[in-house]
Amino acid sequence: MDLFSDYKLSDLKLSNRMVMAPMTRCRAVEGNIPNPLAATYYTQRSQAGLIITEGSQISPLGIGYIRTPGIYSNEQVAGWQKVTNAVHKAGSKIFLQLWHVGRVSNPDFHGGQLPVAPSSLPVEGSVHTPLGKKNIEVPRQLEIEEIPGIISQYKRAAENAKAAGFDGVEIHGANGYLLDQFLRDGSNHRTDDYGGSLPNRARLPIEVAEAVASVWGAAKVGYRISPHFQRYSMSDSNPLKTFSYLAKGLNHLGLGHLHLIERVEEPMLVAPEERFAPTIRQIFRGALILNGGYNAQKGNEAIRKEEADLISFGVPFLANPDLPERFKRKAPLNLPDPRTYYAGEEKGYIDYPMLSKM
Repeated sequence: MDLFSDYKLSDLKLSNRMVMAPMTRCRAVEGNIPNPLAATYYTQRSQAGLIITEGSQISPLGIGYIRTPGIYSNEQVAGWQKVTNAVHKAGSKIFLQLWHVGRVSNPDFHGGQLPVAPSSLPVEGSVHTPLGKKNIEVPRQLEIEEIPGIISQYKRAAENAKAAGFDGVEIHGANGYLLDQFLRDGSNHRTDDYGGSLPNRARLPIEVAEAVASVWGAAKVGYRISPHFQRYSMSDSNPLKTFSYLAKGLNHLGLGHLHLIERVEEPMLVAPEERFAPTIRQIFRGALILNGGYNAQKGNEAIRKEEADLISFGVPFLANPDLPERFKRKAPLNLPDPRTYYAGEEKGYIDYPMLSKM
């Protein structure tokens, strides 16, 4: 087995084990509708066995970045339909990533109202708002009576994703956003049923996964985690224990995949005991997707050793639409342009050359 072996994810046959990782590109148009260019962008990368889209907000309250798409309005659903139709015509599979940023936001996005979080704690960092770059403010703690509404928003977003023609969904539980904030004890200081003990802190992530699975069936639902992420004042006193507990809960639900972002350092600089993937691999029986610093050689090795079922690639896919073909032919890779990661319209979005055009 290697990156080019096919794989069956639920009832979906993937042509290879290379996944396009979700990447925020900040190119949505007015109304947080996917840019018409998005259909071209994702179709260009349809050599991936599976595409996972950029995070898409489940509600207006979930917004924390300018020009990011949502999945809560009819217009957004229609915009995503154009993307799924194009990707399916090109022969690939595509999942939508469901996103709520929680406290990683600013009142500029919410009519002057504070963003929400599990606890009202200060957060280091800044975000780009419609009125410029601003610091993240101390958020408002969600009242326990509001939490069922958050779960309902995830469920409705999952229904909208199905209406838009996606093959499944991935819940964004990584990178210091809302569900990650509830899970970790550094960001969750609640004393009610959604805070304190580990089972309480994991309650919202698991209840969200259960609600989304009720729409799609658990096998078509994935969940992304980043145990090593420390930006936005994120921390946990025992991350291996915390994320192992979550993995057990998601495994009990029968979720189709778990998407683990590993430490970004070169693997040879990370001591084996500091890797969480082997432990998570033993706990979670669905497909395990690994992400973080992988190239063709390291990806093939991880698949061969059965450390993972699939490997996801972010920036390499951003700069190389035909990444699987380049890996197969051992061809050189395009260099990414960080200046156009989050701006540029066509530039840095749909203009990276393919091998056939070089």
